[in-house]
Amino acid sequence: MAFRSAIRNNIALRGVFQQQYSLFHSNARVLAPKVVATRVLPQHAQARLKEQDFELVQWPEDSIMPRDKLLSDIKGAEGLLCVLGDKIDKELLEAAGPNLKVVTTMSVGYDHIDLATAKKNNVKVGYTPDVLTDATADLTVLLTLAAARKMKQGIRAAENGEWREWRPNWLCGYQFAGKTLGMVGMGRIGQAVANRLRAFGVDRVLYWGRSEKPELKGQAEFASMDQLLKESDYVVACCALTPETKELFDYDAFKKMKDTAIFANSARGAVVKQEDLVRALQENLIAGAGLDVTTPEPLPTDHPLFKLDNCVILPHIGSATIEAREVMGDICIDNITSGLKNEKLRCELNY
Repeated sequence: MAFRSAIRNNIALRGVFQQQYSLFHSNARVLAPKVVATRVLPQHAQARLKEQDFELVQWPEDSIMPRDKLLSDIKGAEGLLCVLGDKIDKELLEAAGPNLKVVTTMSVGYDHIDLATAKKNNVKVGYTPDVLTDATADLTVLLTLAAARKMKQGIRAAENGEWREWRPNWLCGYQFAGKTLGMVGMGRIGQAVANRLRAFGVDRVLYWGRSEKPELKGQAEFASMDQLLKESDYVVACCALTPETKELFDYDAFKKMKDTAIFANSARGAVVKQEDLVRALQENLIAGAGLDVTTPEPLPTDHPLFKLDNCVILPHIGSATIEAREVMGDICIDNITSGLKNEKLRCELNY
């Protein structure tokens, strides 16, 4: 009898333990922090993201997450991983509620995030600086070369049967040797672009920005915007979008440039007054332009810029290398995991 009673007691205790164990793990799952991701990350970063110990709510399509879906999913979230195309404004940040601890963007730029509301709500903001430098600099040089050497007309000529006999004056562009480069914005990307173009023979570099950089003495000359525009053969925008740089390149700016000058922009579309650029190219105030950024994005296919032979446009792919995007994904994951623990982010925006 005693033996049977002991067995019954053991079974009962085991049942209680299993119930408690099940309840504990059920609560653990419920209490796991919720993180919303508005895109699928590159292969290796995505695999790592899915291994994290949080409830992941992720938009599975290779497109912008619908606004109503994002507003719904963000409720109660503690973390948000977003990209440039997402509007992280007051409405969204308030919809998240008081649990939101961290927002990280898979970009260097953060003008799509309402920093004032994030600060008011004690939300840390992460981003992905430095990693994009080489990828963006490479593409900026590509755009500058493409515009200078009439790449758009050349490709079309080869495809459309205009390629006939050799002609002395056909599709002649401009070289870099002995020319002056004007960098508007001389941060990491600007300096990387200048270094690359020196290899093509550029022998003078002017730059304009918020302040002179003493470490560049002997390599580049700090100049006024007027001097840079008037003296440069190549004008390249790599600056941040600020109230000071918004629509910095307007008709007056293009009018000051040489009529043989090439303009390239891999910064932000809004640093250019776009209708003025159209007019400058139509009137041949400058020789050509290479753009990786526009306003809006994507640019409508019937926009006048697409109709111009002297304008090369790419769909904002400055950071589009496998190497860069994988590292960007890793930084975002690190930012999220640190933010959830109330720790300093790997790449935290101080604002």
